[in-house]
Amino acid sequence: MFHALVAIKQVPDTTNIRIDPDTGNLVREGVPAIMNPYDAHALAAAVEWKRKLNGRVTVISMGPPSFTTTLREAIELGADRAILLSDRKFAGADTLATSYVLAEVIRAVHSDDPVDLIFFGKQAIDGDTAQVGPGVAVRLDFPIVTYAVNVRAIDLNEATIVVERKTERWTEVVETPLPALVTCEKEIAAIPFAPLPDLIKSLRYDPEIWTLAGPVEFAADEIGVRGSPTIVYQMGTPPLPEAGEKINTREAGVSATLDLVFKKAEDAGVLDAMLGGAQ
Repeated sequence: MFHALVAIKQVPDTTNIRIDPDTGNLVREGVPAIMNPYDAHALAAAVEWKRKLNGRVTVISMGPPSFTTTLREAIELGADRAILLSDRKFAGADTLATSYVLAEVIRAVHSDDPVDLIFFGKQAIDGDTAQVGPGVAVRLDFPIVTYAVNVRAIDLNEATIVVERKTERWTEVVETPLPALVTCEKEIAAIPFAPLPDLIKSLRYDPEIWTLAGPVEFAADEIGVRGSPTIVYQMGTPPLPEAGEKINTREAGVSATLDLVFKKAEDAGVLDAMLGGAQ
């Protein structure tokens, strides 16, 4: 039976994001929290294949107890099992420490209930690093397909998957063995309306809470702040650009452009040579 695992993250709604001018950190208080949009589309793709192959979907997330609301939303969208990794010592993790914790949890789930395919969103909208999914794949030694826009086929008998992935120039078609990990663009699947049975299930569902007490053992120097070599010296909001000069006619535009060219050439000391060449 097909088993997909989806890693999701709760993020601040970036339409309401603010930066603390003193600390340079994101201000999360009073900012609505949502499921990371790329993760939501990845989950939708996993649920589509769950229904095609009569399988099941497990979702995992790392964060404070408030993240249970997002995990219930995942159940509403069609996931079957939800695990929240929540412990104060996980706090402050960068992408390296986060990928370590997620990989160890996926390894534990995989040992008890083999996973065929792992879905990640392309990136989280609060960090935009796109590093955690690939970091997990490397730690698990699973093949990875990034920027996936379509899962063409999954063959459980041959243990292969065919994926379309987006590049800067074209779309590639990649076949890779299972188990594998894909990071997903929003085109991977549309987010559906939740059917009534899943909606009712989500209201009654209590996600599993995993902490440092178990069931997975973590190396203390690889989690949280201790396991995070990344240092952010400063964050802030860039200044708004100044308005440019407004030119209303073609003639004025040509004149202004020539004046600018001659000024730049004069400042560079090449105006005489340029004019001599023009003669």
